[in-house]
Amino acid sequence: MSRLARLDVVGLTKRLGDRVVLDGISLTVDAGRAVAVVGANGAGKTTLLRCVVGALIPDAGEIRLDGRPLRETDPTARAAVACVLDDVDFFPDLSVAEHLDLLARAHGDTEPDLAGVLGEFGLTAAAAQLPVTLSSGQRRRFMLASCFVRPRSVLVLDEPEQRLDVVGRQGLTKRLLAEKGDGRAILLATHDDELRDAVADEIVAIG
Repeated sequence: MSRLARLDVVGLTKRLGDRVVLDGISLTVDAGRAVAVVGANGAGKTTLLRCVVGALIPDAGEIRLDGRPLRETDPTARAAVACVLDDVDFFPDLSVAEHLDLLARAHGDTEPDLAGVLGEFGLTAAAAQLPVTLSSGQRRRFMLASCFVRPRSVLVLDEPEQRLDVVGRQGLTKRLLAEKGDGRAILLATHDDELRDAVADEIVAIG
């Protein structure tokens, strides 16, 4: 298991054009705990998470991992933070199983449990398919599998429940509770009240 980590967001401000989307947002996610970010559509939840993982550069404030500035280009940060965002790129010429195997090994897991992850996310039958051939629901489960197949100490998840059926959402809840039990820090944005209430130790409302 990856070592435990603490995530701090301090005074985060982000403008998109003339609009201030985030205005001095601060929060802390300790190891073994989950913080849920809630708010109306357009409130800035996705912008916040994209700033945390380095996909967007904030105008002010800082993101820290174990007290040190988190930089997307830092190998330590890349090894620690696993994320699910809507615009994750896949390797177009690799099958689902090949993609997961490569991702796990690139992050230091030389013996990934591919069968276990594929089974957990209902992708066993799709293991030999290319990502482009997956349905929208399968693609979402593939994104989640990509997150959980690799070593990690921090999870950043943008509405991970999207396009999952009832069974899938129940499985996701069980997995996130297990992640907390293993000492991982979780920052997620969600519209699912049941998932939020089951998993989150703290709720941060923005917008």
